[in-house]
Amino acid sequence: MMNVAQHAMIAEAAGEGGALLLQGLAVLVLAGLAMVLGALLFGWLLRPSVPHPDKLEPYECGEPAIGSSWVQFNLRFYVVALVFLVFDIELALFWPWAVVFGAGSSDAAPAGGPDPVRLAATWDMLFFFGVIVAGFLYLWRFGHLDWVRALAAGHGASSGGSEGGAGTGGDA
Repeated sequence: MMNVAQHAMIAEAAGEGGALLLQGLAVLVLAGLAMVLGALLFGWLLRPSVPHPDKLEPYECGEPAIGSSWVQFNLRFYVVALVFLVFDIELALFWPWAVVFGAGSSDAAPAGGPDPVRLAATWDMLFFFGVIVAGFLYLWRFGHLDWVRALAAGHGASSGGSEGGAGTGGDA
């Protein structure tokens, strides 16, 4: 059993909790900063300094660079990469949801009725999936998922070639 003095001491410490929290946070940040800067200083003092002209050359997979580095890449590469990332993140979010949804239920479910937790989780995930599908349909509708697009009428139609390739730049 605690006596009155112990209760008073706990109440006083709880009142100072905000100040103690800020002091602890400051100590944590300063300790982290000291460790990072200490490691950088330690490495700077120990590593040898051996300048060489080869170290100043641009590195490209071990091969000498050919041509200019200012090449205009087709933006379709970027769009395809973003679509991949969106669906990759979608899968990363759907998988744990599906595992938990399939394994769990709440005790608040009425007898014979739908589980309110599962119902809320279903609507949340359907909304999330709807936003993803809306974006996908937008990309599909406006042709951003077509790798080779048809040329616009009157815009370069006499060139006879298709738009695209890794140096043509051009479209959004």
